[in-house]
Amino acid sequence: MQTVHPSAPSSLLRRALWSFAGAVCAGALLWSLVSAGGDARAAVAVKLDDHPLSPSASESTASFAPVVKRVAPSVVKVLVTERAKSVPATNLPQLFDNPAFRQLFGDQFNQLNGQLQVQQPPQEGLGSGVIVSADGYVLTNHHVVNGADVIKVTLNDGREFTAKLVGTDPASEIAVVKIDAKNLPAITFSDSERLEVGDRVLAVGNPFGIGQTVTGGMVSALGRATLGLDYEDFIQTDAAINPGNSGGALVDTQGRLVGINTAILSRSGGSQGIGFAIPSNLARNIMEQLVATGKVVRGYLGVNLQDVTPALAEGFQLKRNDGALVAEVMPGSPAAKAGLKNGDVIVSLNGKPVTDSRHLKLAVGSLAPETKATVEVVREGLTKQLDLKIGDRTGDKELARAGARGLRNNNADSAAINTDAKDDGTLNGVGVADLDTRYRREFNVPANVRGAVVTQVDPNSAAAAVGLKPGDVIQEINRQTVSGADDAVKLTEKTDTKKTLLRIWNRSGTRYAIVDETGSGGKS
Repeated sequence: MQTVHPSAPSSLLRRALWSFAGAVCAGALLWSLVSAGGDARAAVAVKLDDHPLSPSASESTASFAPVVKRVAPSVVKVLVTERAKSVPATNLPQLFDNPAFRQLFGDQFNQLNGQLQVQQPPQEGLGSGVIVSADGYVLTNHHVVNGADVIKVTLNDGREFTAKLVGTDPASEIAVVKIDAKNLPAITFSDSERLEVGDRVLAVGNPFGIGQTVTGGMVSALGRATLGLDYEDFIQTDAAINPGNSGGALVDTQGRLVGINTAILSRSGGSQGIGFAIPSNLARNIMEQLVATGKVVRGYLGVNLQDVTPALAEGFQLKRNDGALVAEVMPGSPAAKAGLKNGDVIVSLNGKPVTDSRHLKLAVGSLAPETKATVEVVREGLTKQLDLKIGDRTGDKELARAGARGLRNNNADSAAINTDAKDDGTLNGVGVADLDTRYRREFNVPANVRGAVVTQVDPNSAAAAVGLKPGDVIQEINRQTVSGADDAVKLTEKTDTKKTLLRIWNRSGTRYAIVDETGSGGKS
């Protein structure tokens, strides 16, 4: 089984396991998040060279030594430390509460607010960083500096500085620290959107704490989303990235920064030829916001999105499989105010094509709140343009929570409990019932959600193959609204096809799915 590891190393004083994206990585790299004020700060001055890389130049390079000499001074070692402290002694035997036991172990244990505490020794770990401005701003990863008390930055020439945390962004894994120094060898940024699969790249960092190391390879893929972050658009490379490379530089053959090394996909914990780096454009955008305000503000539409699969494209009678399918529009959101509807497929934003839901989320997130934008949607076979004003992600999340709570359903208590209706049409093996008070309580369904609740699913059915399960609420069947169990049965009996388009609500969100009973199984 493959696991994903952040590329931070084992600590020097104590081995620790760090969980990231469902995998374990060595390295207790901790830094306490310093809250930054909302006052304006000076902008970070970076060097930018956005000219495309010349293919002939990369092919004819006999040695990368000149590139390494130019880049090496810009890549630093990051040493982070967490001081000794008392932490809750969870999962310890009850005998630790015994006075005789506590007398034997003395200061190792103490009571804090009535809870048993254990003394955690100092923790120390290593990572990498990249100098991005001559006056001391350094880019690194969030997981490198998250939670620690002291951070030291060591330059390639041996100078060491105590750094201050400017800010971190867990959603993108970017962090910025600042050292008090001038005339530093800042790296030059490249335009990562010009990067292509097959371009030569070099990874520079401090793997395993053995000192600065350079590895070479190529761009294996672009636009990877593998770590489960809110905003990710990783560059995949086969340049060896190992624990300790986190926060280091991924550069092209001209020595320009194209990415910040972040994670590896590995069975062993070491490099196996699959590493991931945050594109320099995304890293730069996040960095500039952190430097300016100490936080990251992202644009938001107020919709739940999903990719357009071939099965869904057929179900919606679309000519192409690209775009982002709107599964749900939050009430009162910018999308709702602009007239977006459930089932719309967003195919462009401000004139730029939308390939899938992740790219749309990244594009919208990069826009400032209150920005005016235009989306092009496909609705029931027709193309429409809608003008909207981008919202604030925090505010729209509040709208989403309010929408989930909804209004009280005054008719819920008066609805008769309907006997489960076994569907003998296209949704074979699915039992449904009216969504009354009993089922709302049993499956924790908000009052504003309407439809027919699924009470049973044959595990061998096509519906089970697309993930339908008890507690799900069927809100639409073949684009027709479902108000209860009788609707669900009638709508499936009327169809002359064995492929059924469902709109389904559950606690994870709202989505569309195609139940295919032609023998090929369910697909969504």
